Amino acid sequence: MKLPEMIIFDYGGTLLYEPGFDSMAMERVACEHLTANPLGLTAEQIHEHAQRMFAKVAEHRKAGAEMHQHHFMALVYESLGLEFDIPYSELEELEWNAASSGAVMPHADGMLDYLNSVGIRTAVVSNIGWSQEALTRRLDRLLPRNRFEFVIASSSYGVRKPDRLLFDIALHKAGLSAEKVWYCGDTPAADLIGAHSAGIFPVHYTGDAPGGTYRPPQWYEQTDIDFPYLAIDDWRKLPLRLEELRGPTE
Repeated sequence: MKLPEMIIFDYGGTLLYEPGFDSMAMERVACEHLTANPLGLTAEQIHEHAQRMFAKVAEHRKAGAEMHQHHFMALVYESLGLEFDIPYSELEELEWNAASSGAVMPHADGMLDYLNSVGIRTAVVSNIGWSQEALTRRLDRLLPRNRFEFVIASSSYGVRKPDRLLFDIALHKAGLSAEKVWYCGDTPAADLIGAHSAGIFPVHYTGDAPGGTYRPPQWYEQTDIDFPYLAIDDWRKLPLRLEELRGPTE
């Protein structure tokens, strides 16, 4: 195991989490910006329609495809004839923050401070429908001392981890070969297998958010891992492991 020049992180359940996520709140805030509602729908009725549309989209996600949040909003809202006084790019962030303002996984901020202090570069690659721009702003708001060189959201490329394409894109952006990079994530099927397929050393983060947090179904899947990886259950342990690899300093 070699000391990495860069460590790339997953987003949800790894760096940040979304306590009390309330999808109904998204439609309530959207209704505050309606300019056209020809069917006279309530927020609850719009929400029910959105949930049905999401179930359809979820089938494509299982197959490895990703839909951008702006496209999903267009699918849901325009199929009902709804119009708004702000663009989807603004409405998206209002909805996401209304559903959950987000929170930092325990000690993730201190771990990033350590990486910054020793010159290990950082970035993010996430399976997420929200836009890359909205994800970047959320990361910057909740982890203001981060030095992420880039943030990759699957929504920008239409494919999801474990497709190695997202990892290959990350390597090109970093200008590094795979053996100089680690990837940290909480979902073996997407994160460990995806990183390994691109030749990147995987780190499985198994810590949990305060009070526990909802995890998607794939978290519970039994995934056979037949390659080396590092397991970390507390972000305070990653700097200790890296210090071991760095060895004594004068």
